Amino acid sequence: MAAMSTKPAILLTGPPGIGKSTVIRKIVALTSSRLQGFYTREVRAAGRRTGFEIVTLRGETGLLATTGPDANFAKQVLVGAYRVNIDAIEQIAIPSMLQALEDHKIVLVDEIGPMEIFSARFCDTVLQMLDDPSVPLVGTIVERPYRFADAVKAHPRVAIRQVTMHNREKLPEEICSILADA
Repeated sequence: MAAMSTKPAILLTGPPGIGKSTVIRKIVALTSSRLQGFYTREVRAAGRRTGFEIVTLRGETGLLATTGPDANFAKQVLVGAYRVNIDAIEQIAIPSMLQALEDHKIVLVDEIGPMEIFSARFCDTVLQMLDDPSVPLVGTIVERPYRFADAVKAHPRVAIRQVTMHNREKLPEEICSILADA
């Protein structure tokens, strides 16, 4: 019986605003047919960031977080000035990750960060995928210390790639090359 090869689990990290999600979107553009999962994008009003959306590669969107005072999510937590919608994580992000498994695609997770890790189901799903060497994964992870994020960064399958001003233009093609055999 042939040994199963371990698929890559690549997570990008770096300070806020360095371009992690931009690198992810470029990876999506280069390999979209092989990926399934979600990314986050800013919601802006009058030139100011007012929140974040979850966007799946199948086109579903949901409000992840908002600074709006009228937000009244069924399950919410506060992270700084943002009200975080736990239901969006559990009803949009997690199913998109699980769909990637079902479709035998590379799992896209943007991001493993302070907002998402308030969902125990999200954390469990990420660990389940990392513990399965047959699941290829690419995503982003918060750079600052957080207990769950630190455990993910220390996972034996995870390869951390630091995004910098100097490498962010080259990273999409480098990562796509690594994922080519996934």
